[in-house]
Amino acid sequence: MIEQKVNTESFMLTLKQNQLLNFLIIRIQKFGISPSYEEMCDELGLKSKSGINRIVKSLEERGYIERLENKARAIAPKKYPNGQTYNSDIINFKDKYISKHSQPVSTNFKSQENQIPLLGKIAAGSPIEAISNHGEYLEVPSSLLTSEDCYALHVEGDSMIDEGIFDGDTVIINKKTNIYNGDIVVALIDNEEATLKKFRKKGDSIALEPANKNYKTQIYGPDRIVLQGKMSGLIRSYN
Repeated sequence: MIEQKVNTESFMLTLKQNQLLNFLIIRIQKFGISPSYEEMCDELGLKSKSGINRIVKSLEERGYIERLENKARAIAPKKYPNGQTYNSDIINFKDKYISKHSQPVSTNFKSQENQIPLLGKIAAGSPIEAISNHGEYLEVPSSLLTSEDCYALHVEGDSMIDEGIFDGDTVIINKKTNIYNGDIVVALIDNEEATLKKFRKKGDSIALEPANKNYKTQIYGPDRIVLQGKMSGLIRSYN
């Protein structure tokens, strides 16, 4: 009688963990970006993002996935459900990014312009899920670039209108810069949702302040907030 060796690694995952991991792998292979938390909820038939967050954390703790760059849509698989190593040219774990559709930025710019990544949208209102579209680039005047490490985001909402930032504007964000009280920043909340607000820190508390009397300042503990850069410029289209 021949004894068969059964790989029990996949049985160590729960049904929902297995389902989410497979969905993550399929979406990254197809689109070069991990699915949003809302898409994960739809796929797994869950109503709450907190349920997805628990599954993501459990997969991360067990080494099946890794979060990249502290972005909500940069969750990368490290293993298949059967425990085999996930190998793909889409994910660069050393430099921490997912890049299937990214193209090298052309150096053939107009004399006063550069290209920076356009990473999606940012909430100027209630926080929304951060979106990262690594394959898109935006040409901007070099005068708006305060460093070589800038990116752009489309503004959605009206919570910053008293600072002259309106729904539909595009903001330029400097990732590597000192941030002080009163600066307008991109803040990632609980590694899930991003918002554009004024930054205030007092003691161990971080306040994210709107520039619209119809919105309230939100207070967070330092472990809940990751600052992803400071606003350094703004672009507005007039149609």
